[in-house]
Amino acid sequence: MDEEYDVIVLGTGLKECILSGLLSVDGLKVLHMDRNDYYGGESSSLNLIQLWKRFRGNEQPPAHLGSSRDYNVDMIPKFIIANGALVRVLIHTDVTKYLYFKAVDGSFVYNKGKVHKVPATDMEALKSPLMGIFEKRRARKFFIYVQDYDENDPKTHEGMDLTRVTTRELIAKYGLDDNTIDFIGHALALHRDDRYLNEPALDTVKRMKLYAESIARFQGGSPYIYPLYGLGELPQAFARLSAVYGGTYMLNKPECKVEFDEEGKVVGVTSEGETAKCKKVVCDPSYLPNKVRKVGRVARAIAIMSHPIPNTNDSHSVQVILPQKQLGRRSDMYLFCCSYSHNVAPKGKFIAFVSTEAETDHPQTELKPGIDLLGPVDEIFYDIYDRYEPVNEPSLDNCFISTSYDATTHFESTVTDVLNMYTMITGKVLDLSVDLSAASAAEE
Repeated sequence: MDEEYDVIVLGTGLKECILSGLLSVDGLKVLHMDRNDYYGGESSSLNLIQLWKRFRGNEQPPAHLGSSRDYNVDMIPKFIIANGALVRVLIHTDVTKYLYFKAVDGSFVYNKGKVHKVPATDMEALKSPLMGIFEKRRARKFFIYVQDYDENDPKTHEGMDLTRVTTRELIAKYGLDDNTIDFIGHALALHRDDRYLNEPALDTVKRMKLYAESIARFQGGSPYIYPLYGLGELPQAFARLSAVYGGTYMLNKPECKVEFDEEGKVVGVTSEGETAKCKKVVCDPSYLPNKVRKVGRVARAIAIMSHPIPNTNDSHSVQVILPQKQLGRRSDMYLFCCSYSHNVAPKGKFIAFVSTEAETDHPQTELKPGIDLLGPVDEIFYDIYDRYEPVNEPSLDNCFISTSYDATTHFESTVTDVLNMYTMITGKVLDLSVDLSAASAAEE
């Protein structure tokens, strides 16, 4: 281990693995270590026995749930938006050759006590029971504006500069009511709270276009895809990629103590009495606890069920977003469900997650609106974890720390963090203008 590396990456969570892959492809010499004896860190994937050990201690899982190894329960479940940044990163690094994706059946939104399919195009808006007849026409006009909008073609802007006009002002022009704004902002543009209304509208319009283009890509009922066997496959695929480019992986390395010189710059990492030298360290918050601060907590429930989520057209994989306003909360709640159709559970079994940014110390009470939508469950586990973000100055200490995973059930915020870190580490912006059709062969 006594060698010198350009970068040492600590932790094999998804963010760390993507960065390790990107940096290896760039020709940097990378050493990647993890204190655990498995890949994935916080974003690992557990079988039934591991799940019970984690949440129920010494109890054994009941036999009627089937074979333990037929389960791949993702601890941080997130769907991948088909034309989004993560897919571009996967294609850019050619990691798609190690993965098989399958489209996700449904994308739904909770509104006035009911679950509805998210309308994504002008045609769907006209059919949606979410809106009355006049509101549908107004929404359809707005959808057409968004679909036709082209940043580089002023003729499509209708006299508005979306880098200056706020989302609230743009929506007001179409006279949409609060109800419609709620599902557009949270279920289509995937904003996590309502701050976007006072920010320039360009970001929201781009997010809506991404959603619509992603749906069109698979002709499915949602804009999302998910790997067969779950997300546990992703860190391992990036680990393989890194190895192909000469990166070194070491699991089960205790301590992983980051060493600094007298100026506070990182010089290496020590484990089991050996020190590997390096110029930069990339890690998750758990490896440098004194350089991060707690910014919140995620409350979640994990359920094993024998049926799909009710009112989702029997979708075997689905996301339901519960906008904050509908629940009288400050943050959205998310439902995620996957099943044997993505090889994450035995035949006839479904894994559902309910997650949200915790606003109280009582996850069971807080998650109730989401859990009530699940119907009967075979087993349910509750969990609450802290969210951290870095407070260090990477230009001074050369430590690049990722932010903890949030409650969202899709990947966009995760990849934004990775791309920002990549730019800080390398001084370059990752070129993501790839041929999106390169991933389509693997989908089926």
